[in-house]
Amino acid sequence: MATESYEEAIAGLSKLLSAKSELAPVAAARVGQITGDLQPGDGFDPIERIKTGFIHFKREKYEKNPALYGELAKGQSPKFMVFACSDSRVCPSHVLDFQPGEAFMVRNIANMVPAYDKLRYCGVGAAIEYAVLHLKVETIVVIGHSCCGGIKGLMSFPDHGPTDTDFIADWVRICLPAKSKVLAECGDKPFPEQCTSCEKEAVNVSLVNLLTYPFVKDGLVKKTLSLKGGYYDFVSGSFELWGLQFGFSPSLSV
Repeated sequence: MATESYEEAIAGLSKLLSAKSELAPVAAARVGQITGDLQPGDGFDPIERIKTGFIHFKREKYEKNPALYGELAKGQSPKFMVFACSDSRVCPSHVLDFQPGEAFMVRNIANMVPAYDKLRYCGVGAAIEYAVLHLKVETIVVIGHSCCGGIKGLMSFPDHGPTDTDFIADWVRICLPAKSKVLAECGDKPFPEQCTSCEKEAVNVSLVNLLTYPFVKDGLVKKTLSLKGGYYDFVSGSFELWGLQFGFSPSLSV
């Protein structure tokens, strides 16, 4: 059905409901079915996809692992905290075969970790604080990936000033130091190669930013916490993992 017909049908339904309020309960019960039948597109039914997906999960995983889910009902004690991109192609649970309860995850545009700031990016700070101080994770992993749209944006946007985005440009500028380093070292390379380099260098910037969180630094000093960088190339099917060497000067008492 054409888009115009769909929009006309929805407008007509709204008009009917406003004119005859007594029909609202009956119409509301069927509105999902009606709009689903009228919705233009390729016939994909999101509700059915969610239902079948959950049924498969429950039969093949939940019901086959009662011991695991019984333990998870008591609480969580993940060993990992993972920062990964929101990109639909790079789910860490699939790529690294994490099981439920194994990794506490934060996913955002270009898997970035901002520096400690109690006024901005509080959601990220809260996640790190909870993972480190309450869940006692042992390893934080920041995972970049190939063909990252967020990094392409970082490399394309001006470093300062307004852009045509409401949120994206300001967010990806978290990793401006990575862009600066890539342009200084690879400025003569083709743009796609610059983006690939920045995808990895941005991970290092995020690892350094993690050091600005007092409880992260404290965990590193006490050796109860480690930081790792990762890079998943879904074009070649490869995964890299690395660590950064951090050194801290001892406190001086005067």
